[in-house]
Amino acid sequence: MSLTLARIRAINTVAQTGSYAAAARLLGISQPTVSQHVREAEALYSVRLFMRRDGSLHPTPICAQLCDIAERMVEEEREAERLLTRHATLKDGRITIGLGNSMPGMAVIALFRQRHPGVEIGVETGSYERIIKAVLSRSVDVGVLPDVPRDGRFRSELLVSQEVVAVLHADHPLSGRAQLTCAELARQPLIFRAKGSSTQRVVDRAFAQVGLSPKPLLVLDAREAAYEAVANNIGIGFIWRHGTGRHDAVRRVPVNEMNSRHDEVAFALADETSVVTQAFLAAGSDYRRHSQVIGRKPD
Repeated sequence: MSLTLARIRAINTVAQTGSYAAAARLLGISQPTVSQHVREAEALYSVRLFMRRDGSLHPTPICAQLCDIAERMVEEEREAERLLTRHATLKDGRITIGLGNSMPGMAVIALFRQRHPGVEIGVETGSYERIIKAVLSRSVDVGVLPDVPRDGRFRSELLVSQEVVAVLHADHPLSGRAQLTCAELARQPLIFRAKGSSTQRVVDRAFAQVGLSPKPLLVLDAREAAYEAVANNIGIGFIWRHGTGRHDAVRRVPVNEMNSRHDEVAFALADETSVVTQAFLAAGSDYRRHSQVIGRKPD
């Protein structure tokens, strides 16, 4: 025998109602079961939990303390249930999104939010490798990245197909060019992203294909820092063409060796059956269709 949750619940309900019968009705079990829970607990720990007075059962001081603990346990039960059901409802559920780039993920989040305002949304940002690991470990529910491995671990929804482009300050001498080459870029001060960035993987491959390995002026962990460095005319950086919704003094210029297009997708684990996750992927699908209608060149 032990002090099970069922026994604690029975004791607490008897204390609240003042009788075995009323507690049994509230709990949906038989009266003998309730009284047995109380008697077994008293016998197990050699304590008196209730005193009968004026026809009702009143908790003893030790029982009152036990009921205080029971109330906290009940609240923890409720919290556990909320945790387990938060992905099963669009009324007041929760979802966490891992973003490699601010766009197009933020646009999909905005669409999802319009449709399901009751869902709590958490956003984590990070490198390509970090977001992949976060999805695999279930620390985020959905990731948004380019070039996600096409294997049995994931299911995905295409959002946009895009290429990496060079970003230059509007005053840079090369900002008016229709296209650049890696050879031209190698002679300029460059701003690279740290290892683990999906953007940098494309950039490194492009330079390697033409036998170049330029030394960057800056290597930055955060995409926002790299973008700000370009905005302050420190050097030339690289981003996914639709990787940000900002429109300022920065110019996007295609690079001849980086013109291959890559699919950016919203993705989750293949065995993820959450209603909320499915609704987010559906919003991603609708985002793509809307992008096609307004001519954003999603593919």
